[in-house]
Amino acid sequence: MTTTSSSTSIDKTQKVSLQVPTTTDVPPFFAGLHTSYIAGLAEKLDAKTSYEGAVTEHLRMSGVYWSLTALSLLKSPEEVDVIMGLTAPTAGRPISIVDWVLQCYDNRSGGFGGNIGHDGHLLYTLSAIQILALADRLQDERFLNLKESVIDFVAARQQPTDGSFTGDEWGEIDTRFTYCALSSLSILKALDRVNVTQAADFILSCRNFDGGFGCTIGAESHAGQVFTCVGALSIAKSLHKLDADLLGWWLAERQCDSGGLNGRPEKQADVCYSWWILSVLSITGRVSWINRDKLATFILKCQDDEDGGIADRPDDMADIFHTFFGISGLSLLGHLHAAIPECAPFRQIDPVYALPTDVVQKLGLQGQIMVAQEGDSVEERLQQYDTLTSQHKLFQ
Repeated sequence: MTTTSSSTSIDKTQKVSLQVPTTTDVPPFFAGLHTSYIAGLAEKLDAKTSYEGAVTEHLRMSGVYWSLTALSLLKSPEEVDVIMGLTAPTAGRPISIVDWVLQCYDNRSGGFGGNIGHDGHLLYTLSAIQILALADRLQDERFLNLKESVIDFVAARQQPTDGSFTGDEWGEIDTRFTYCALSSLSILKALDRVNVTQAADFILSCRNFDGGFGCTIGAESHAGQVFTCVGALSIAKSLHKLDADLLGWWLAERQCDSGGLNGRPEKQADVCYSWWILSVLSITGRVSWINRDKLATFILKCQDDEDGGIADRPDDMADIFHTFFGISGLSLLGHLHAAIPECAPFRQIDPVYALPTDVVQKLGLQGQIMVAQEGDSVEERLQQYDTLTSQHKLFQ
């Protein structure tokens, strides 16, 4: 959505090596290249002749969220604002990202669409709220005028029969939508507008014999759905109903010989699962159940060392989706901030809300995490976590 300001200097040659003592031949982390890739992506997608821009027009809202959050793990909030034009226009771009987000509000439904003029949907409504949170604009008068309608839109998606959520008025049900609804309402301090207990019960009804979760009742377990289900249970304060050991076993089995993680049995490793799986292992206190060094090396090998960005697998083409999830995975592993120490105090990612921990802390958001300690009951290991301290617990 934005281009890089001409006054902003980006060092495309910056290469910061990650120190992973137990792994040899670890590629460097190209922080400068990734910053440049993210900053220049919108200009590329906005070009009238851009094929990529045309085929991704419908999910631009999520693309902006991925871009901003990835950059927020590499740069300070002030730098992100200048580079991306978050709250003010940049050279060559007449409106800020915040202005654009507000223009994506769908008056008819009350939610936000994936782009201007698109129908409202829970997926893009959450992305819009996350972007406004990143920009510290949830108190913007323009959004406050829409807030009740947005809450009504989200709350109206819950089905009274089983507590599930539809993505929009057309009725598709998916566990992703439950997470989107609970996360959105939690950020907006409106969880009391839905039946949270019933929503958690629906999530639990989608649990399979292997410990994983599917998109609906009886659907195959998938690592992406596992994140949305466990994240929703965390927000709903229902982690005590989770069989974390069985789930942790299934997730640990997703690590391939390459060190990467796959989403289902017999599938190839893909960088995006670095987030989907690591976030759940972080929430449940079981990050040590996988080889973290091998995973970090796999992510680093998926970087484009010429133009920046991260691909799904080594030597494939980079895209913003995998760039976000790769950088987020490195953040959860603790490797990213060993490479860029100046970012460590304020730019880590929260495993429940998928936002920088300083943003989550400022909003006063709470979920649950488990601290894995032998001999403790599940109830004793559950904690209402403070994001300023939880990161230390996740890696013990």
